Amino acid sequence: MNAIALNARASASFDAKLSATVALLQQAAADYAPSAPGTAPRITLACSLGAEDMVLAHLINQLQLDIGIFVLETGQLHPETLSLLERLKSNLRAPVAVFTPVNESVVQFVAREGQDAMYKSIDLRKACCHIRKMEPLSRALQGKDAWVTGLRREQSGARAEVPLIDTSDKARVKLNPLADWTWGDVWHFIAINHVDYNPLHDQFYPSIGCAPCTRAISLGEDFRAGRWWWEDKAAKECGLHVSQTPDPESSKATA
Repeated sequence: MNAIALNARASASFDAKLSATVALLQQAAADYAPSAPGTAPRITLACSLGAEDMVLAHLINQLQLDIGIFVLETGQLHPETLSLLERLKSNLRAPVAVFTPVNESVVQFVAREGQDAMYKSIDLRKACCHIRKMEPLSRALQGKDAWVTGLRREQSGARAEVPLIDTSDKARVKLNPLADWTWGDVWHFIAINHVDYNPLHDQFYPSIGCAPCTRAISLGEDFRAGRWWWEDKAAKECGLHVSQTPDPESSKATA
């Protein structure tokens, strides 16, 4: 059974959610339009190539919105993910920007700590995430006033309060157009719109990151149990979606 057959179950309010998502994306494209003709839009989608972000990339392309799209190619992605990236790049009307880590930083880190450093300690795993994801992310968001993510409240307890529009970071606004979508809503959209997706989803990978740090989950496991599965649940983050608020409880990771 593939991921569509297993998961595509629209909620009763799916149509209303879709309309709200479309309206939010359209308004965002207008609010953060290029500052001058021929320049880049001031808003971009952080596309992880997961199911949610493929939905958003499809909508941006279908609606012909002036919203950029970028992917962080960490150098550790699954072959299936890399293949999906190539298909995405060839199928969208607008170019997809790909950001990679600074090669020398990766080489030095691996030489110093080893290829399996992420398994040795949380600090080393976070250092790897910083080199491969956080530093490239900072370059991807440079000059942007807003960005779009596929965060959903249902994904984990830490994301239960994800707002549609997050202004907690003074540097830029974060938009989460799928915040109130269910997993069934995501796959219903994928099914009816024939959206391309990562075949790893068919192998029980609901959340897909770097290959060394992602595994399939079993029936009954938490949605994100396959991410950094060897760590304590409270430590499971890479930093991409950490709250900017200073309060120690509210600043817990949501990535």
